[in-house]
Amino acid sequence: MVKAIRVHQLGGPQVLKWEDVELGEPKEGEIRIKNKAIGLNFIDIYFRKGVYKAATMPFTPGMEAVGEVTAVGPGLTGRKVGDIVAYAGNPMGSYAEEQILPADKVVPVPPSVDPITAASIMLKGMTAQFLVRRCFKVESGHTVLVHAAAGGVGSLLCQWANALGATVIGTVSTKEKAAQAKEDGCHHVIIYKEEDFVSRVNEITSGKGVEVVYDSVGKDTFEGSLACLKPRGYMVCFGQSSGTPDPVPLSALAPKSLFLTRPSMMQYTSTRDELLETAGEVFANVASGVLRVRVNHKYPLSEAAQAHADLENRRTTGSVVLIP
Repeated sequence: MVKAIRVHQLGGPQVLKWEDVELGEPKEGEIRIKNKAIGLNFIDIYFRKGVYKAATMPFTPGMEAVGEVTAVGPGLTGRKVGDIVAYAGNPMGSYAEEQILPADKVVPVPPSVDPITAASIMLKGMTAQFLVRRCFKVESGHTVLVHAAAGGVGSLLCQWANALGATVIGTVSTKEKAAQAKEDGCHHVIIYKEEDFVSRVNEITSGKGVEVVYDSVGKDTFEGSLACLKPRGYMVCFGQSSGTPDPVPLSALAPKSLFLTRPSMMQYTSTRDELLETAGEVFANVASGVLRVRVNHKYPLSEAAQAHADLENRRTTGSVVLIP
């Protein structure tokens, strides 16, 4: 038996229960890992509330972890007991002391990156990678708008876009978060509670608008984000922390010939090669100092409910990690 967080009914943080679960042995193509650090992500909240539907009830949440391989399924090569590996995405179930995973879903963690850093950057870092390198290719001379610029993904987007030579505009909710966004490479920071971000972006860009908006906020920012784009600009909506945006008529994109996409990391790491390339680029950027990971909050795994409450109520910045 191992301990894990289980969800028996959808709802607030209080539905996260610390329980014993049965864990078998790895089958063909599988490995068993003892988790050292588990990343907390907003997607975990979406599953807990039922915004996204878990395949089974009850379920163990969590989409990201780093651990040590403790057993290897029959006939498996390329993975051995003692390896330190990381995973992000499916299958869900990382809020556990130990778990069984398909071997082709894990990537080796280089010795230069410690487990806590790796657990806090796998999902968020790979998300940032596909957003700035593939979904829309950020280049020198571009101007980009990043909402929630002090959040886990937002912080990495600002750093990465800055390193690629873009002018970065970020929105945040408080002065403290503004200071962090500045440190992370934001050239212009907008505290959206104090000023209208659309008119500020208009001012900053001299009425030209931005090439791309990276929006994980959703409902509260969606229309304003469209207004900030220059002709042929890209609206990249990759989350909805404030709720799902209202439906938008296709005709709303026509006046500026805008592009609109709702991407998910799973579709950008669907092959083994894509997964290794994406994770490899993230780890290389951590090792070279392009990406500074802010693990600002650590909680025992048994206190996942408190961690969820803090993330939802905007009491956190940077990455949050759960320690089994």
